[in-house]
Amino acid sequence: MRLLLRCIAILLAAATAALAAAADRPSGQTATSDALSALHYKAVLIAGDPGSAAFDNATAAMWDRLVAGRVAPAAIQRLSAARAVVAQDGVRSSGLGHVVSAIEHMHPGAGEGCLVFATSHGAYEDGLALVPSRSFLTPAALDDALAVGCGDAPTVVIISACFSGSFTRPPMARANRIILTAARRDRPSFGCGAGFQYTVYDRCLLQAMDHSTDWRSAYITIEDCVARRENELHCRPSEPQAYFGDAVHGMPVPGPPRRDAAGG
Repeated sequence: MRLLLRCIAILLAAATAALAAAADRPSGQTATSDALSALHYKAVLIAGDPGSAAFDNATAAMWDRLVAGRVAPAAIQRLSAARAVVAQDGVRSSGLGHVVSAIEHMHPGAGEGCLVFATSHGAYEDGLALVPSRSFLTPAALDDALAVGCGDAPTVVIISACFSGSFTRPPMARANRIILTAARRDRPSFGCGAGFQYTVYDRCLLQAMDHSTDWRSAYITIEDCVARRENELHCRPSEPQAYFGDAVHGMPVPGPPRRDAAGG
């Protein structure tokens, strides 16, 4: 009897260790290059603060690029903190509840992936500001919403805000995700003041999408562009960050055929 109980205890310990190891492994299965090259996106575009037109300008420009890149308008959800923009057809308030709901209802099918682009102010260790709900979108809340709405589907997350580098870390860092952020977790980003059409990062992002075929090459272009522009403005380097999951190498940038980038 003692021997039987000891064997059961050993088996239970082994099973527990196996489950723990599985939990530690990143989720997501490696997508083939052919599958990624044919990927269709569902997208959520978020402008979180009405205090600067630059945020809504960026989501509007991203909408145009996605549609030009053969993303169906019906597959794009746009949210804004500005009342005048929310009054437009199909645009909802970017309060936290609406943002989470939009992401949770993406549900990409076979051959589809997710894209979330959020641009706003950010606060150190708090996340991305969502002024309509006087709250922040945190990495943990975004990870939970993506788990529900996108699961293991190939996913791109772009967080354009000060102190946004924390979004590239666990729990957000998963094998099926590419994450781009405007700054290190302890650095501000720039360009949301009066006179800016886009933030520095958003302008560089939009330009990079015009002539990049995949997100890794886009990130390299964005890094160079941001560094040059911040040097011209005599700003402390924001140092944009990125995370590239093992399951989504070569994930394509949705956009029109390559062309010369717009002036900055």
